Amino acid sequence: MGLATLADRHRRASTNGPLSSDTIRLVDRPRSALIPAGGYSDGRHDGEKGLRVIVTLPWGERLGGAEAMLQSILDGVAQTPHEFELVFFQDGPWAAELARAGFRVEVIPSGRFREAHRWLLTVARLAKLLRKRRPDVVLNWSAKTQLYGSPAAVLSGMPKRVVWWQQGIPEPDFWLDRLATRLPAAAVGCYSHAAARAQAQLPPGRPTVVIPAGAGEPPSEEPPAAIDLPANVPVVGVVGRLQPWKGQDRVLRAQALLRDRGHRLHLVIVGGDAYGLSSDYAASLEPLARELGLAQDVTMTGQVPDAGPFIERMDVMVNASDPEPFGIVLLEAMARGVAVLAVDSGGPAEFIRDGVSGCLARSGEPADLADALERLLDDATLRSRVAAAGRESYRREFTERALRERFFAALQCTRSPRESGSSAG
Repeated sequence: MGLATLADRHRRASTNGPLSSDTIRLVDRPRSALIPAGGYSDGRHDGEKGLRVIVTLPWGERLGGAEAMLQSILDGVAQTPHEFELVFFQDGPWAAELARAGFRVEVIPSGRFREAHRWLLTVARLAKLLRKRRPDVVLNWSAKTQLYGSPAAVLSGMPKRVVWWQQGIPEPDFWLDRLATRLPAAAVGCYSHAAARAQAQLPPGRPTVVIPAGAGEPPSEEPPAAIDLPANVPVVGVVGRLQPWKGQDRVLRAQALLRDRGHRLHLVIVGGDAYGLSSDYAASLEPLARELGLAQDVTMTGQVPDAGPFIERMDVMVNASDPEPFGIVLLEAMARGVAVLAVDSGGPAEFIRDGVSGCLARSGEPADLADALERLLDDATLRSRVAAAGRESYRREFTERALRERFFAALQCTRSPRESGSSAG
């Protein structure tokens, strides 16, 4: 079955009602005979024919969940027969890291999209590379790189080999998502059904494939972060870049509401203004904490290389993004047995069962966040129960191994162009 056919089945299922169990097995929870449950530990692939995949990336640095997802996939490539090559449109430490790891890496500086001559030059250079490499799949890892990768694939005679990844939940009037969707693609990858439904509404309604994310197992002896925290006070954490859509300000306001209700907690905000994406917002959070009278009850760590040790210090992790495309950081908390709270929308609403494996707030507004968090603060038994269930949910469905099985099973559906002997896409 080709990827476009499989994706089209998913599109019809997701728009007409709940997915059939067959679709879920193929796309979301594969039980593929092509990839043994334990992976390929001995370097042999039982005669399986590998695919050549070229991945285009907008920048050479790891900015967040999108890069973490791809890195998890790349870490498993050596256990498959597939060949991955990375094309970065901006140089950086991640590009150099992957080159050192043995991947073939190309850097084609793209400049700004609005500079037409730079766009044309980038597309031409990428098309030349595609004609030389003849990949089975051109995987554009964002809407931005779809604007380069798809035209290059068309020029190279392989438009049906294009897949691009929708990293968010698209808004119907956002020009970048609309333009990316207009360009040829066999399918659009999404992390959640919420993202897939929104993506399917953009004309011309490209097929979508849902592959939920995964997260790595915590190190067996991960030491907690050495930060001063008050004794006998619940520690609530927020992890992520300091950007308005992440909602750190709304969590601060929820904390103030809870204080006024008689609940003291200590808030740990993990993250910084990575790459200057929202400098004004990042600079506003400490003054807001002082204005709310919370300065002594908030710790801001700034940018950290690894959030794991800080998550170890938390009793509850809050994700206030509304909507959140998926929320890999929630999986990182669940893997560590930390109770999680998210908004009842987007990706988290699909993998967190309210009151069972976590808690869901009605919205990302401070009052609704405070109401949901109050449940966990009032009931230590509930907090322990959802933490344990969350850890089991992670181990059952959201490990890196599970992610790779989902991804590589879907990737197998792209083998038809090369097997048919066609040189065009």
